[in-house]
Amino acid sequence: MAEILRMDSDDVDDVEEIWKTFVPSASLLRIDPADFAFRWRSATLKDVSIVRYSLTAEVHAHVQPEDQLFACRVVTSDGRLRSRRSVIEPGMPWATDSAQVEAEWKGIAEVSALIFDRGRAQQLARRITGDDLLSLRLTSVHPRSDAAARQWVRAFDHLLTSALAGDDGDELIEAGLARHALTTILTCFPSTFSSALVKGAGEGAGHGGATVRRALAYIDDNAHLPITVEDVAEAVHISTRGLQYSFRRSIDTTPTEYLRRVRLDGAHRDLRNGAGDESVAQIARRWGFGNSSRFNALYQQTYGRSARETLENGD
Repeated sequence: MAEILRMDSDDVDDVEEIWKTFVPSASLLRIDPADFAFRWRSATLKDVSIVRYSLTAEVHAHVQPEDQLFACRVVTSDGRLRSRRSVIEPGMPWATDSAQVEAEWKGIAEVSALIFDRGRAQQLARRITGDDLLSLRLTSVHPRSDAAARQWVRAFDHLLTSALAGDDGDELIEAGLARHALTTILTCFPSTFSSALVKGAGEGAGHGGATVRRALAYIDDNAHLPITVEDVAEAVHISTRGLQYSFRRSIDTTPTEYLRRVRLDGAHRDLRNGAGDESVAQIARRWGFGNSSRFNALYQQTYGRSARETLENGD
């Protein structure tokens, strides 16, 4: 049964006490009690806590989860957020399972958060993907795109409304909300979940699924080479048309789209780990993107920031 907590307080000590209950790694480095106001609403289910609070004060705080998966959005007109490697725009959702994120604001901020125990999140992700060996981790604090950010906001509002409604402690409903909360985080933010989900989708498709799995493995192993869809089809002993049909039937995408995504992920990793002596164009060409303008537009759409920002900031 969901545990519902509602609190309105003018006591500064209540802020850190309640946050420590939900996020042990959270620290309030500074809070000015002048013009202070605190309003908290949360629902704690078996696998996830869904939180929204507003805090009026001058605040400097940080969070660095050790055993949690944490997704959050801070809406404020006078604030600053950043991880150690990049700036986070106020109003944009962000997520972390280890990276430290700092927040500062003056005046009022509204904060929305989804909080999972990392071990339970991994177990749930393994059940969703069918991959019992999945090592769940986030690969960026930033959402995949502006569209993904908007999806997170819509999903959070639905989750909070549904959880606070209670629904008489229905375990099936609570399990559905937890699953929805986790898939919202893991589809809106880059993570190891996505590739596991794609691979798992082919498991139930019979012989076609086995062909797709071999094709996925071939692409994963050779995406850094100048391979084509025809090369992939030849490697798994199927016609190009047959491969395209199998991909669409098994995982609702095309070989071209999957190859592009793997190459984009490879370029993203190289940009994050860039030694500084390579340009964006050089890294893009290494991963098969000969048109710099097209690559930059695709990268911005997928990761919500420019490739140059990633190369310079490492995130």
